[in-house]
Amino acid sequence: MGKEYVQDRYGNTIYITDERWEHIYEEHPDMIGYDQHVLETLRRGKRVQDELNPSKYFYSKEFHDLVDLNNHVVVVVRFGWITNDDGQSIPNNFVLTAYQNFF
Repeated sequence: MGKEYVQDRYGNTIYITDERWEHIYEEHPDMIGYDQHVLETLRRGKRVQDELNPSKYFYSKEFHDLVDLNNHVVVVVRFGWITNDDGQSIPNNFVLTAYQNFF
């Protein structure tokens, strides 16, 4: 399974897997062809922490070339930790989904 890594403006490394891209395209077909918008949203977008789940963040960024009246891409990211082979805790921050929205 392939992974693509991006660093956000806060210094966090976030990855998106091929499986998550497939999920995004299936659940939000208007996102097909907007891969660079997703990556740009992660790199430069604003982020808000989910009120109910503090490990989940919503990144958003305005774009003017989206479908219908939508003007923002929203990317949902789960932040966490995993233990590597050396027993060290390392960040495990990954994309859950992405969609277009109007704000």
